[in-house]
Amino acid sequence: MDIEALRDYCLSKGLATECFPFDETTLVFKVGSKMFAWVDLENPEWVILKSDPDEAIDLRDRYADILPAYHMNKKHWIQVRLEGGVPARVLKELVDCSYRLVIAKMTRKERMSLFPDGKYF
Repeated sequence: MDIEALRDYCLSKGLATECFPFDETTLVFKVGSKMFAWVDLENPEWVILKSDPDEAIDLRDRYADILPAYHMNKKHWIQVRLEGGVPARVLKELVDCSYRLVIAKMTRKERMSLFPDGKYF
């Protein structure tokens, strides 16, 4: 998956937005105020995603192109090589998982303000 396909997929998630909160080269995808993915546009080879800690271990064992995320809590965040050995289908599942995990960690009030019908998956 290339950077444009990743961008399109991230923005297809309900209420997902993109911004540059850190600098002009770090593209961040958020739902509400929470990050679920980010890419350094100076080196768009990798995407950083939130991951279940137990699943992250399994993913790193299965795919050489999934590593603990640089500059993030390595227990909860992974980095995935965009055009490496991870199939696009799996990468989309990882984006979906990251999106769901971030929403699940929101307060109930924040979730309900974004998704009043309770449907965000």
